Amino acid sequence: MKSYIISNFKSNPFLKTLYLQIFLFFLLIQIRSCFSSSPTPFIFPLKTQILRSPSKLQFQHNVSLIVSLTVGTPPQNISMVLDTGSELSWLHCNQTTRDNQPDPTIFNPNQSTSYKPIPCFSPTCVNKTQDFPIPPSCDSDNLCHATLSYADASSSDGNLASDTFHLGSSGNISGLAFGCMDSIFSSNADEESKTTGLMGMNRGSLSFVSQMGFPKFSYCISGSDLSGLLLLGDSNVTWLTPLNYTPLVQISRPLPYFDRVAYTVQLQGIKVSGKLLPIPKSVLVPDHTGAGQTMVDSGTQFTFLLGPVYNILRREFLNQTAGVLRVLEDPNFVFQGAMDLCYRVPLGKTRLPNLPSVSLVFTGAEMVVSGDRVLYRVPGEIRGNDSVWCMSFGNSDLLGVEAYVIGHHHQQNVWMEFDLEKSRIGLAQVRCDLARQRFGVGL
Repeated sequence: MKSYIISNFKSNPFLKTLYLQIFLFFLLIQIRSCFSSSPTPFIFPLKTQILRSPSKLQFQHNVSLIVSLTVGTPPQNISMVLDTGSELSWLHCNQTTRDNQPDPTIFNPNQSTSYKPIPCFSPTCVNKTQDFPIPPSCDSDNLCHATLSYADASSSDGNLASDTFHLGSSGNISGLAFGCMDSIFSSNADEESKTTGLMGMNRGSLSFVSQMGFPKFSYCISGSDLSGLLLLGDSNVTWLTPLNYTPLVQISRPLPYFDRVAYTVQLQGIKVSGKLLPIPKSVLVPDHTGAGQTMVDSGTQFTFLLGPVYNILRREFLNQTAGVLRVLEDPNFVFQGAMDLCYRVPLGKTRLPNLPSVSLVFTGAEMVVSGDRVLYRVPGEIRGNDSVWCMSFGNSDLLGVEAYVIGHHHQQNVWMEFDLEKSRIGLAQVRCDLARQRFGVGL
């Protein structure tokens, strides 16, 4: 039988052609799999820093997640705020140095041989900026000019450019587009000068993760020392608790109050100590204008709920803490302009009493906020012999924000995976300090 097949193959041109086509087909599959494989994962340490960077919300004190890396040729040290709620990454640029010494909070494009400004008629400027809140313009040098503005009246503007971003010893990414902002207006420049810029991580064309081509990224923030890690790419770890996934909500048509490139999930309800609150389903879905979407945002510290939902949560939390915590009776004090349920806790008290947990229920997943994370101690606020703690959920109506925003304070000790390929977010409770040790990430 074997000799028959060999002799038939040699004498039959049709069989030769067929076998050759099959061989080339499988070879092509192998080649495609090699070239379409995901980029090598990169791991960065995350640290927190109290600053008041240009924010979507009117923060007076804001704890931000900071990523440190180098940019340019030769490399310049920079630090960027990790922001899943923004698209354009940007750096504070200046073409001069102070006393001929490099400033770690400023990127100098003149000192980078790989820096390239982007013309306003380039495909990047014309085709990839469609989701910018303010469309880019053409400056006097025919360069692509971007302007960013925020709810707290902060703003920054400058030119789009590209340069090489160095991702540690694992590799370099050349030609990454970002905003080189030479004009930054803020009411608190001293705080903003602590970082070089912002790393935009939403689903827009020019976000950092989109340009890198990673199918997913993850981060984890410790609840003890607020350190953490950022992982670009697939984690592929066996020790991680299985994730619960919630799909991203996508609306293709433009709506005035709907951010199409945000990480929008469907909030289905809220529980307090396991009790499901009587919240009408209609107020948890975006309306015909797009108002009412639920965004997961690492660039925002706290969680903000639309007025009707916030008031229901506030009332139930107040009832369940009656006799346990002493309410701050000061109608004029509203922390962050949106948190009006605050308590007085004696300064000598080292531990808070047992507090009701608050669970955010999404389609297919749940985020449980428990322990001290339900409250937040207001920095520097003292009333007599008491410190002031406020419920860490705010009323977004008071900020003029037509959305639910899930901030990073409630993402502590939660493995957060953003799966762009499958349009979903995965969550799992995990000790993020131990996860950082497992990955060998130091600070």
